[in-house]
Amino acid sequence: MNIARGNRRTITPRTLMFGLCLALCSSPAWSFYDDGKVLLTGGVGMIDGAGGGGITPWATIAGYGTRDGINGGIRYTFAYLPDYSLNTIGAHVGFFDRLELSYTRSVLPTGSTFDTVGLVLSALNGAGAGIEPWNTTIKMDVFGAKLRLFGDAVYDSHNLIPQVAIGGFWKSNDNEQLLSTLGAAESEDWEGYIAATKIFFPISTLFNITARYTSANQTGLTGFGGGDDNDKEVRFEGSIAHLLNKRTAIGVEYAQHGDNLDQRSVNLGGLDLTAITDLLGGLNLDLGDALTQKDESDWFDFFFAYAPSKNYSITIAYAMLGNITLTPEQHGFYISMHATF
Repeated sequence: MNIARGNRRTITPRTLMFGLCLALCSSPAWSFYDDGKVLLTGGVGMIDGAGGGGITPWATIAGYGTRDGINGGIRYTFAYLPDYSLNTIGAHVGFFDRLELSYTRSVLPTGSTFDTVGLVLSALNGAGAGIEPWNTTIKMDVFGAKLRLFGDAVYDSHNLIPQVAIGGFWKSNDNEQLLSTLGAAESEDWEGYIAATKIFFPISTLFNITARYTSANQTGLTGFGGGDDNDKEVRFEGSIAHLLNKRTAIGVEYAQHGDNLDQRSVNLGGLDLTAITDLLGGLNLDLGDALTQKDESDWFDFFFAYAPSKNYSITIAYAMLGNITLTPEQHGFYISMHATF
């Protein structure tokens, strides 16, 4: 959706975060500060900003706040992949172990494959395609909210009923032109999810399953839907985390992805560019392959999390993200640093 802003004043995400911090740091709000949860049971900040693992939200409310207070945190994540480097920074606040609000800004500089496509589009006078040689960057804002419905994953371990929460995200991608070139239907959209989380303290293990209702491509970094179709579907995600000791956890995660852009060519004004790659054979490149998007892969990761205190934790993971738009086999490491207050 393209909304003309004109010269009117707008409230930016940074302004919202600053205002929220001022409100929480005021004397009445600060009196509700609470960090009574068990170490590591609040999870870390996932890629979309919600409390959970690295790639999937859990039903737990982020931070260490119990039903008696408020707790918040900030997070920075860096992922290094063969053709991309993802940077995300965000903040979240948990209210009385019932409600969670979050915000994340994701920045994804692209690599050599997008540079090649940018050169091709420049040769075809593809001004306004959103893909430039050498400096294409994808940026996305994610606003999130989560509400615990019932159950207590931390303090009711003997009960087989899990903690269950519902939540949602509003995601807005800055580069509408790029997403149109990739064939996405929308540059901004909402997602909804329901998550169930259970911690079995006798075996020091957390299990989580999430069902997400979405049409996102690569979590929304390459838009939503494909062509004129933006129908949502239910996708499943899961996490298993095992506490080696009270400060250290290891685990594995899975997130199902869609197929909206599978085998779609990048386009310029509706023109399928793979049909004219023979005319560009003099570049000695397999442009037909470079201009066609690969089948979107489901995501997996293996993680190690360490929390020396409730104020700070670090997560290191190996992420297997598979095909991402024009580039295959995007596997690499990420590191996430999480501070609570």
